[in-house]
Amino acid sequence: MKADCTNCMNSNCIIKRNYHCEGGKEFIAKKHTLHCKKNQNFIIEGSPVHGLYFIYKGKAKIAKTGIHGREQIVRFAKDGETIGHRGFGSGQFYQISAVAMEDTILCNFGNEVLNEMLLKIPTLTYDFMLFYAEELNRSETKVKKFAQMTVREKVIDALLYMYRKFGLLNGFLNVQLSRKEIADFAGTTDEQVIRVLSSLKKEALIHTKGKKIGLANPEALRKEIAVHNYFLDS
Repeated sequence: MKADCTNCMNSNCIIKRNYHCEGGKEFIAKKHTLHCKKNQNFIIEGSPVHGLYFIYKGKAKIAKTGIHGREQIVRFAKDGETIGHRGFGSGQFYQISAVAMEDTILCNFGNEVLNEMLLKIPTLTYDFMLFYAEELNRSETKVKKFAQMTVREKVIDALLYMYRKFGLLNGFLNVQLSRKEIADFAGTTDEQVIRVLSSLKKEALIHTKGKKIGLANPEALRKEIAVHNYFLDS
């Protein structure tokens, strides 16, 4: 089944916002739809760039290989978000990997189609310019924060990021991550994450059930890292 941009509910999707422009529907007909199973890789780090991916429905983990081959999770993506943009237009190979965290539907636009769209649809080009500027701002802010944060603050920052991006389901974060995945995203170790979560649980700031984590007092967690110029990225 091909994902239909006409019925797409992702108002934050750059393509969705511009497909109605002159020539837009012609390009939409050239996109590919991918159905990925949970834990399936759809971008392999070092593989040739073949356009951009937009999540029609689902969740994905974007990662990069760090020192000693350790995985560093760069970010997570949800419905309507773009993946692979750092490789498009700037190199021949992807610098990241991407894995579906649940059964996920993706829209893929190849390099040639995207280049033609950007040349012919000015509003799309402008939206992409704003998108890249915002991504650069987020990356710079994250580097600054991480250089100044303690381990506890990094874990809290990671939990709040999940809270903003995925929200809650039945009182728990609407995404299940292993302690290792939290560590790989927060830039710390599994052991440190376990210790911080245990401490936060004793302080009644979070509650857990297996892999599930619930935030009992998000406001208190926000205040704890407010000194680092808390950045509302999603």
